[in-house]
Order: sequence, then structure tokens, then C-alpha cells
Amino acid sequence: MNKSRLNILVQDENRLDQAEGLRRMRARKPIKVIAIASGKGGVGKTNVAVNLAVALAQQGAKPLLFDADLGLGNVDVLLGLSPRYNLSHVISGEKSMEEVLITGPWNIRILPAASGVAQMANLDTQSQANLIQAVGDLSLDMDYLLIDLPAGIAGDVLTFSQAAQEVLVVLSNEPASITDAYALIKVLSRNHGVRRFKVLPNMVRDQREGDALFQRIAKVADGYLDVTLEQIGSIPLDPALRAAVRSQKAVVEMYPDAPVSRALQDLAVAVERWPHSFNASGHMAFFMERLLMKNPEISI
Repeated sequence: MNKSRLNILVQDENRLDQAEGLRRMRARKPIKVIAIASGKGGVGKTNVAVNLAVALAQQGAKPLLFDADLGLGNVDVLLGLSPRYNLSHVISGEKSMEEVLITGPWNIRILPAASGVAQMANLDTQSQANLIQAVGDLSLDMDYLLIDLPAGIAGDVLTFSQAAQEVLVVLSNEPASITDAYALIKVLSRNHGVRRFKVLPNMVRDQREGDALFQRIAKVADGYLDVTLEQIGSIPLDPALRAAVRSQKAVVEMYPDAPVSRALQDLAVAVERWPHSFNASGHMAFFMERLLMKNPEISI
């Protein structure tokens, strides 16, 4: 057996050991709310959100994936799903949150956004809060709420980010992505009190490029912002992802041994080990409480 194949087998065994330990830990853990953001589009943010949800489910977790790009959602498209209803029907009062829930691979639950519905892209803060309240009222067994945010610094991005326990910023190695990711971090820290960010370099050639990309944005942030940035790995540029997207499948399911899948699986293991950043009851009430604290004009 060659050395590279042996290393893969050892890595697989370690992952199995980690997954078993995580399953034992999970019963004691409340829900984690993670906002997945990017300064600009085209950096692979939604692919990260979708595959992180599936990778967590493969480890035995119960994630709920909330497509919060409310007017231009595409989580369902990436997974080849055709929901009959979406969050626009919740806002209009036609359907309940339970009625728009759909199930994806590995039984992940998904709240699908509308696509091409202009009014959904311009919800006021109160309407956004009502959506979160409806999520909190779901009688759903879950460990994670993963919020796939729209790119940029629109109002819904800021509202959901400041209420989440963790903000995961995805960026790629291009000037506009770096500049816009920094702008997002600056606005959230200076105007909305978010001080800690997880940073994920995506579509990089190797770990060295990912590390260098993180250092570029961290150096600028250290000089001008009162924030803490933490790199949480890197996701390689891999043709397997493009093939999975064309097939409308999660790459971690379709090509589990591809480099991109292994990186996403490692990300899921790391996410499972993140400590909670503030007290949580194990339900969604704490999310609404934090939202109300940051936005006192909201009424429930």
C-alpha cells in the first residue's frame, strides 16, 4: 500500500473517531446559530452553506438551513429541489413555516427563499424579525440554524448577522472579494457591535494560499478595527465541486473523497467543536432576545 493511500485511511479513521465523539457530546448541546456571509457574490458562499449542512448531517447533527437571500434564493437550485412554497408564502400569510419546510440530502431541513420576488429582497427589520420568530416557533428537533445570507451589507445581512452566535465570512483570492469582505466586517463591527468573525478562504489553490489570504485581511483589520478574526481552514478549488453543481448535488455526498469534500468535512468537525459564545437555552428564544436587544424598535 502506498504512503498516500495509507494517509487517507488514517484520516478516515480519525474522522470516524471524531464523529463518534461528537455524537456523544451533542445531546448536551443547545442550538448554534451561524450566519454565513460574504462581502460580494461569486465567492462560493452558498455552496459552503449547503455542503456544511450536509456534512454536519453526515456526522449525525440535525441542521436547519435557512436561505436568507430572500428575493434571490438558490439553495434549492443547488440541490435540485423544487419547493412548491417558500418564505414569501409565510410573509403573505398563505402558509405556515412548517408548510414551506422541505427536506434535502441526509434529511437536512431547508427553509427555501423566493426567487425573483422583489418585495422579499426589501423586507423591513420588523418583517425580518417576524420570520425569525416563526423559525423559533417551529417544533423541530435541530442542533444548528445555518443562515445563508445574501452577499453584501444590505439590511437583512446586518440584522441576521448581529443576532447570530457566529458570523462566518467566506472570501476568495481576488481584490474585490477581499475589499468587500473587509467592508462587511467593518460595518458589522463599527455600527452593529459584532466583534468576532470566523474567516474561510474559499477556492484557493492550496493551504498556503488560504493562509496568505487570511493574513492579508487580518493585517488590515488589526490595524483599523477592534475585531478578532479567526481562520477556520481553507477550501480548495476543485473540479469536483463544479461537477457536483452541474448535477445539482452536494459535493460532500457526490464526491466524498474529493479534496474539496474533505476540507468541508473537516470544517464540519471544527464547527461542532466551536464553544457557544453566549448563554443559550437550547431553543430559539435566545436568538430573538439578541435580535430585540440590538433592534429595540422591533415588536413581537
